[in-house]
Amino acid sequence: MSTPLVKKNIRSFQGVVVSDAADKTITVAVKRTLVHKRYRKRYVQSTKYLVHDPKNQYHIGNVVTIQACRPISRHKRWIVVYPSV
Repeated sequence: MSTPLVKKNIRSFQGVVVSDAADKTITVAVKRTLVHKRYRKRYVQSTKYLVHDPKNQYHIGNVVTIQACRPISRHKRWIVVYPSV
């Protein structure tokens, strides 16, 4: 009896490149809209991720989709999947 294959849900986000100063690394800001529990007001929260860019092809202002991966360095755990349109 074989076990069925389970598709793994890999985390991915869409964000904007805010820095490309480091070699083979970009900083991507991902914005999320949340609702306050008590006041029911919507607010935007942003998080910055260090993303691996091996060819240095993405620059400030590009919209990209990132995906979780194995640890590449101390802070980099994300790679660029493809640029978003």
